[in-house]
Amino acid sequence: MFSRYKKPTDAKPVGAPGAPNLHAEAAKAPAAERAAPSAPAQPAAPKVAPAVPPGQKSGRREQVPAQAQAEDRERKRRQRLGEIKVELHKQLLDNLNLAALETASEKDLRAEISSIASEVLSEMNVVLNREEKTQLNKELFDEVTGLGPLEPLLKDDTVNDILVNGPQQVFVERGGKLQLTDVTFKDERHLLRIIDKIVSAVGRRVDESNPHVDARLSDGSRFNAMVPPIAVDGSLVSIRKFKKDKLGIDELVKFGAFSEEMAAYLQAAVSTRLNVIVSGGTGSGKTTTLNALSSFIDNSERILTIEDTAELQLQQIHVGRMESRPPNVEGKGAVTQRDCLRNALRMRPDRIIVGETRGEEVIDMLQAMNTGHDGSMTTIHANSARDGISRLENMIAMAGIEMPLKAVRAQIASAVNLIVQASRLQDGSRRMVSITEITGMEGDVISMQEVFRYQRVGLEPNGKIIGHFTATGVRSYYSDRFRQWGYDLPAAIFEPVNAK
Repeated sequence: MFSRYKKPTDAKPVGAPGAPNLHAEAAKAPAAERAAPSAPAQPAAPKVAPAVPPGQKSGRREQVPAQAQAEDRERKRRQRLGEIKVELHKQLLDNLNLAALETASEKDLRAEISSIASEVLSEMNVVLNREEKTQLNKELFDEVTGLGPLEPLLKDDTVNDILVNGPQQVFVERGGKLQLTDVTFKDERHLLRIIDKIVSAVGRRVDESNPHVDARLSDGSRFNAMVPPIAVDGSLVSIRKFKKDKLGIDELVKFGAFSEEMAAYLQAAVSTRLNVIVSGGTGSGKTTTLNALSSFIDNSERILTIEDTAELQLQQIHVGRMESRPPNVEGKGAVTQRDCLRNALRMRPDRIIVGETRGEEVIDMLQAMNTGHDGSMTTIHANSARDGISRLENMIAMAGIEMPLKAVRAQIASAVNLIVQASRLQDGSRRMVSITEITGMEGDVISMQEVFRYQRVGLEPNGKIIGHFTATGVRSYYSDRFRQWGYDLPAAIFEPVNAK
């Protein structure tokens, strides 16, 4: 049996002394529960209640205990199946030659896991129906080759984020809203094993001496974990899923992220090599917006991207991608975004795109924008365009560069042309709520003018925000530049739109 992938050493039999025996536990369960555990146990037929006098309620007192009993049986059934899965997984690790499985096809591996599971279930005298066997084999395959309970969530295209708060609580984000799932881990050790499997694949480690880690999954998804003793109630995991199909401008307009007029304006701004900063909070869609804006860059230009975690999906022909590296366990070997950016300046780029500016690399980014690398782009964390300017000033100060405030602001005003503000609204929708131009300096203050905005006008009973995109009525400061580059935007797109 399973000779192709069985380990050369003898595995400990299920019935050997010290091996877990779930048959004895299964025998304690009711017969109906063992025969068909997939369907919730049907409560016994209620006894005929005596006639209820007129004006009194009937039926509720008998139904409540029956419903509670059915839920308790369902909970015990799921718990027992979880214990069976843990035991089967142990047997798989004992019997499978994991080194040989690296060259095995998925079909052969699934067949091997099914054969081992059937044999072990037979020895345990556990009876499962076809649906449960299929589900059990799928979960075992995910445990051996994937990320266990998280694997179905990673394959679900409707899930944007996966958030694990200890082994018994897993949340996902769908459509901008958090939802609690029924996915659980057996215990903390099970969760830690999955975390270790992820970080070891990329050469990292996480333990008590190094209790937090950043990594990237094989599909590009961002992974962050923090383990006890720092995580008090169990390990904390967050996964920002990597979208295989990036959203283009047309899709974002269709989804209501911004209007067609704003898209036409942004196309002119990127094509005429204005320096753009995409500002917004966490999860507001900054990277998605940056991806969409990059689609306007011409194929003839050389683009270099610099990120902490590679997420940008540029479709141009000439793209060089760089990713920073954290220090090793000895605290050495770190390669920061600033190191990558300084080196990028020597690589003859036409445009430099920094995934997110959050530290001392800001001064190099601004200098690049000022010295022949027009059309560069980056993202920052800020709640408004004016707040974004303040963030840039603070990052320059934190970099330890002693410059007068007026000189700092002059550097920013000269480097940055456009700030695109993205936001996740209270109903979970993501909108490009503002497009603001930087027009220069007035004394010690940076001059700015808002060209487009998202105007909120109300709230539906279901919590959905009512609003529309509109121009502010201010003509673009860069209209002459657009015209010289062949983008003569009609004056109508700068006219305010009234709510319908």
